[in-house]
Amino acid sequence: MLAIIVGLCVVFAGNFPVSAAARPRAMRTVRHAHAAIRHAGIVRYGVPTFADSSKDDMTEFDDPVVRKAAVEALGRYNGSVVAIDPTSGRLLSVVNQKLAFSAGYIPCSTIKPVIAVAALQEGVVTRDTMIRVAAHKYLNLTEALAHSNNAFFEELGRRMGFDTVSRYSRLLGLGELAGYQIAEEHPGGFPSEPPKNGGVARMSSFGEGIRMTPLQLGALVSSIANGGTLYYLQYPRSPEELKNFAPRIKRSLNIESLLPEVRDGMLAAVLYGTARLSYISNDEEALGKTGTCSDSASRLGWFVSYANQAHPKIVLVVLMRGQSGQIKGPMAAGVAGRIYRRLNDANYFAERNDVGPTPAMASRLRQ
Repeated sequence: MLAIIVGLCVVFAGNFPVSAAARPRAMRTVRHAHAAIRHAGIVRYGVPTFADSSKDDMTEFDDPVVRKAAVEALGRYNGSVVAIDPTSGRLLSVVNQKLAFSAGYIPCSTIKPVIAVAALQEGVVTRDTMIRVAAHKYLNLTEALAHSNNAFFEELGRRMGFDTVSRYSRLLGLGELAGYQIAEEHPGGFPSEPPKNGGVARMSSFGEGIRMTPLQLGALVSSIANGGTLYYLQYPRSPEELKNFAPRIKRSLNIESLLPEVRDGMLAAVLYGTARLSYISNDEEALGKTGTCSDSASRLGWFVSYANQAHPKIVLVVLMRGQSGQIKGPMAAGVAGRIYRRLNDANYFAERNDVGPTPAMASRLRQ
């Protein structure tokens, strides 16, 4: 309707003489109509940029320190934060539970660590492999993860093929429930054939065709943090569940030898790449991966990370949604950075330094 109005305004303006005094008013009418169309184009997404993200959450058994930091870091934005203990699979806090337990979203570039693990295991790439990403530009895996280079991961996807990419994605938990007896959780979705838009290449760089939940992303990055154990995520929400909590292993992944290369790329993303806003301090460091894209309903900004490398204590998954162009992976990294710095100021990390690394991580530290 607005387009018709603008068209009529233009036609009338072009076919009838307009006095000098009336021209500014006529142009204002056209500009206002164009502005209305631009506004209509933005709100076609239908998902607000700002919301009370903690409304209606059940919080009685969340870690209060983690939850307070997450709620404050999100502020007025529409988003979700999932915090996980990577050494046990316990959900420490879930902010915006409706969003976190949803049916899933395109993972954007957070799919890239999965592709990196697959390519390393298959021998398609090593730490030193250089892949051409532009006319006179080559990158290795560390730099490609740090800067979230799409051409690099598209090439890895093409070299491996759809079946191999699918096998490792499912091995790392995509397309299945990540939690244990979490009634609200959905299994996301994974395609049975290459997506028509870009095939396996775009699936390997943007996650095209995949619906991933924050819980799935948190579980798989927990396995990267702890050395290869994929835990069922558990969310104690009663005194009995809290008292009787015990870790449940879904499967053990033989990926420990591959992880230094993936971790280096995720660390580089924080130090000088797309996730610089998640930096904690000179004494504590996070490792992470951003993701930016859009679906039919909203813009998406993902960030998944963990701190710290020697003694993994917490995994954070941040998912931002909305209309604004601000909604990007680096923005989500900024939310995580605010959480980490608040926790660091509260001595959250220092108080947990007596918790030893997992056996797999301890083995690596001895090398």
